[in-house]
Formats: sequence, C-alpha cells, structure tokens
Amino acid sequence: MDEISLSVPEPIVESLPADGEDAARDMQRAVEGGQTRLNRAVEEADSEDDAAGAVVDALERFEDRWEQYDDFVAELRAWGQSPIYAMAWRDLMAALMQQLYDHEAFADRIDRERHARLVSDGIRPGR
Repeated sequence: MDEISLSVPEPIVESLPADGEDAARDMQRAVEGGQTRLNRAVEEADSEDDAAGAVVDALERFEDRWEQYDDFVAELRAWGQSPIYAMAWRDLMAALMQQLYDHEAFADRIDRERHARLVSDGIRPGR
C-alpha cells in the first residue's frame, strides 16, 4: 500500500502572524510525527481493513482536535484574546482530514469503516 503523505498547507502557514515561525515549526513537527505513526500503523496492519481502521482512528483524532481548537476560538474571543493560533491549528486539522480522504487507496475504505463502526456501536441511521 502506498505511503501516506501529509503536509501543512501553505495558506495555513501564511495565515499566521509575522512572529508565528515557532507555530509553523510546531505544526510541521506535529504533522511529521502523525504521518510517521499513521504509516507505521498501516504498515503493521494485518489486512487492508485493519489499515483502513488505522486511518479512521487518525481521522477521529483529527476530528476531536478540530473540535477542541474550535472551542478555543470561541473561548479566546470571549476573553478578548486573539484566536489566530487556535484557528490555524483548527484549520490544519481540517486540512489533514481532507488529505486522508483524498488518498486514493483509502477513500472508499474510510467510508466503509466508518459505517461499520456506526453499526457495531448500535447506532442505526434513520432511527
């Protein structure tokens, strides 16, 4: 299976303030670490279904983080603080989710795995 490649989109880096070099570096390191862990999990998977499961696990982590950063945006605004960094991290999580969905080897498998998890959790669509 092809190796998964994730990146920090340039528009997100450009959205950071002039003194945001540290944040940009932190984002890059976080993406590289996540990519390494994800590729290792996919490589160690016993089947393509297990590999898809690893990708969906990563998607769910990105979604959880997206929600956390989105909550930070509102909270920072309420306190009169700039939410620019929280917005950039939130947007990064959304971009990483999209990059996983755009990966040809997993696009169909992601949806199947997510639907299978819904059913196994006892949640049925249309109820």
